[in-house]
Amino acid sequence: MMSQLIDDKQLSLHLMIVLSRAYNSVTDVTNRNIHSYNLNPTEFGVLDLLYHKGDQPLQKIGEKVLISSGNITYVVDKLQKKNLVQRRACEEDRRVIYAELTEQGRKFFEEIFPQHELAIQRAVSALNEEEKKTAIELLKKLGLGAANLKS
Repeated sequence: MMSQLIDDKQLSLHLMIVLSRAYNSVTDVTNRNIHSYNLNPTEFGVLDLLYHKGDQPLQKIGEKVLISSGNITYVVDKLQKKNLVQRRACEEDRRVIYAELTEQGRKFFEEIFPQHELAIQRAVSALNEEEKKTAIELLKKLGLGAANLKS
């Protein structure tokens, strides 16, 4: 019983190490792709959100791309200087400011996103289709199990 507990602890630690290394390797590939467009991953995340989900209140962007509200102002400022994003006041509540893609931002994202999808496909190409489905299933189970420990 005791050796089984030690083995499970060691196996759990090994899983964490392998999972972390795999995540780092995959994100290194995708981040290099993102940097090739003169963007950082957070800027790309904001563009991706606005492109796929439409205009967003600034305070909601931080929640969705997992950055602080102070950082979101900085990131939107940088994207605005590149003429990819603009701010717009909400007509119903002037305290709420929306971020929206400019026409240039929409065209830019439409141009780079297919290449980004290919970078992701390359980054996970060590797995075949069935292995990808299994990995998705197992990682969802792992994530949900860990999330349930919060409550």
